[in-house]
Amino acid sequence: MKNSENSHSISVGDFYGKFGEKLGLEPISGENGLERRIISPSAKKPGLRMIEKKIELERGNIQVLGRTEISYINGFPDRTQKKIISNLLSNDIPCFILSKGASPEKSFIEHFEKEGIPLFTTTLGTGKFITILNELLAEEFATRITVHGVLLDVHHTGVLILGKSGIGKSECAIDLIIQGSKLIADDVVEIRKIGSQTLVGVGPENIRYLVEVRGIGIVNIKDLFGTTCVMEKREIDMVVELHQWNSETEYDRLGLDTKTYSILDIELPYIVLPVSPGRNMASVIDVAVRNQILKETGKKIEIPSGTRE
Repeated sequence: MKNSENSHSISVGDFYGKFGEKLGLEPISGENGLERRIISPSAKKPGLRMIEKKIELERGNIQVLGRTEISYINGFPDRTQKKIISNLLSNDIPCFILSKGASPEKSFIEHFEKEGIPLFTTTLGTGKFITILNELLAEEFATRITVHGVLLDVHHTGVLILGKSGIGKSECAIDLIIQGSKLIADDVVEIRKIGSQTLVGVGPENIRYLVEVRGIGIVNIKDLFGTTCVMEKREIDMVVELHQWNSETEYDRLGLDTKTYSILDIELPYIVLPVSPGRNMASVIDVAVRNQILKETGKKIEIPSGTRE
């Protein structure tokens, strides 16, 4: 497991390249300012601060201007408009975004070009746009680590499979995919902490949906099995670790022990499964996931007295 990292900033240009299509963005001014840095994981709306003589906005935040703000500016004569716009642009804001329905005058757009501050439009309404944008920024700025493993969606449960190299994680993943599971990442899993209790896993874009199968080589799961067998990202719900069978190791035989695995200070249900020749690990993991789902519903297995040795 690698050390955690924090993404402290992203350039406006990279932000547009990464999220522009999802957010329905179109640049209309200030494109020479695309190197400006976004340093906050949330977008803001000036709102009532527009009426203040000195408009103070959070430095490094994306600012969203809706019909309310633009109508307020348009209601003043040109000279007053220039003062308000200059006031807005004095706050070291990386970029501004006009939501659906916000129609500024030409002079407004020219100010952004002159100051080199990027201005975008979006096809989305203000409320929906800010909600989606803040979700994307939260993921972008989240604390993250990378682990060597496989992440799958098994019965709508995010399962992170760990184990030493060569133990059969990838082959096990393919068996599970054939049974109906979905692949998120193989070999390298990037895990992001969203909020205080959620871990989301994704695969690196350059190797997404690729799996190395010994004896065959690298295969593309999306091309082989179709889009229904892959997912871009998934919340992680439990961890399964594959261990080479060792006769001297005591394994849980009754399922009474509750273990957890800590990732970024979040505890996840944890199961250790011994691997031995002839054992169908995909089926064992399938059963382990089903059993964990049952546990979370509160169902318990009654163990007859004297069963535990």
